[in-house]
Amino acid sequence: MLPRARPIAVLLALCLLAGAPFAHASATLLLEEPYGHMGFFTGTGHAAIYLSNICANNDDPRTLRPCQPGETGVVISRYDHVAGYDWLAIPLIPYLYAVDSPEDIPLFADAKMVAFLRDSYRRKHLETLIPTDADGTAPGGNWYQLVGSSYDRTIYGFEVETTPEQDAALIRKLNDSPNRSRFHLLSRNCADFAKDIINFLHPKALHRSVIADVGITTPKQISKMLVKYDKHHPELELSRVVIAQVPGSMPRSSNPKGVVESFFTSKKYIVPSAIASPIFAASVFAVYLGTGAGRFQPDRDAMVFNPGSDPEPPLTAANRKAYEKKLKQMLAEEDPGATPKSLDKSWQRLQSKALTTLDDQDGPVVEFQQGENRVSVGVSAGNVLNATTTPELAQQVVAARLQSELRHAPAKGISQTGIRRDWNLLEQTLNQSRFARSQEPSTTEGVPGADAWIESGGNSFLDTGIRPGPTKTERP
Repeated sequence: MLPRARPIAVLLALCLLAGAPFAHASATLLLEEPYGHMGFFTGTGHAAIYLSNICANNDDPRTLRPCQPGETGVVISRYDHVAGYDWLAIPLIPYLYAVDSPEDIPLFADAKMVAFLRDSYRRKHLETLIPTDADGTAPGGNWYQLVGSSYDRTIYGFEVETTPEQDAALIRKLNDSPNRSRFHLLSRNCADFAKDIINFLHPKALHRSVIADVGITTPKQISKMLVKYDKHHPELELSRVVIAQVPGSMPRSSNPKGVVESFFTSKKYIVPSAIASPIFAASVFAVYLGTGAGRFQPDRDAMVFNPGSDPEPPLTAANRKAYEKKLKQMLAEEDPGATPKSLDKSWQRLQSKALTTLDDQDGPVVEFQQGENRVSVGVSAGNVLNATTTPELAQQVVAARLQSELRHAPAKGISQTGIRRDWNLLEQTLNQSRFARSQEPSTTEGVPGADAWIESGGNSFLDTGIRPGPTKTERP
């Protein structure tokens, strides 16, 4: 039996269809995987709330109103030192990908591209709250947490329905409350904010754990509690969704943990503790086992989020392996020396030395310079097939996407629709490359393609004369 698709499958799909009114309203608890290695507290991740029928007032993320038909709702969360506010409301797609439209989501992202997209969105939509520095550069601080969360981590959504009355009451509560920074890691963190929102809608649904988290509210704990609460309140019709981390060279996120679980599973902390006090270590182990910290599966019965189309059940492990095998065969037929891994690595090196800019439709593009000629390629599903002087590069972008997607996406983070779209893009870029090579004179004459870069280890800027192209100084 397939997992329940309604209501979150329908709601999140409708969020991405322009002009489609919402059939239902909902609040979705977002459990976001941790990234970074600064300490065991980073293992708890992040929490936010997606409200499907509540929008920002006149593009002001500080005030809320009911959504109009076709609007997508907002994600709100508590932030630490972001423009001095306790919470800000960001539309769903920008919150996840730092772009306005699903077709502009990059196929393969690195740190430079993510920074560029975040800053571009800030300049376009958040300049009044987070102004550019006097020297024209992006400001420092934690504002980057507002947009592009899916570049850093995989996210799990737990959705419950709301009524218009509940939404209206929540709008009044948030608009009327002082919106000034109140963040405190131990007592007023992001999970506390999310807990308070859910409890406002469904009183006493969530609470912190004194034992598993030593009294600190964590994203994993409140997610577990919401699932448990649903078992006693089936009228909520809780549904789950997985929003996979964007493929690319950004470090992959890890499983979210509670405080004790994070401490116990970190050799950096538990080993010295066991040496210093075996009794203390044994107590931590007993808490870890007794609370069942490692048994909670956030992706259980979850659908896969597809930007621009309906969420679907995840691709099976067998199908994923079949796609991996076929990808390797297809690329070998095109170039016996090419493998998915070599294309992935060479594109990473190329992209790290390229400059990201935007095309006329605000789609991301990477640019290189060869003498007087500019070499560019679109890197989103919406522009990767556009005319380019180097169709081999478009092929390499999509191949790198598929390689990263198939090898590194979470076990239940790929859907049939998503993989078919990328596979279709690869076939079309292969056809473009073959057509370009058949032309006399070649449309790529004098411009090194992916094959040349692969043969040189993907690090041939000095050898080929290619340099990063200029950056756009003006933003829309």
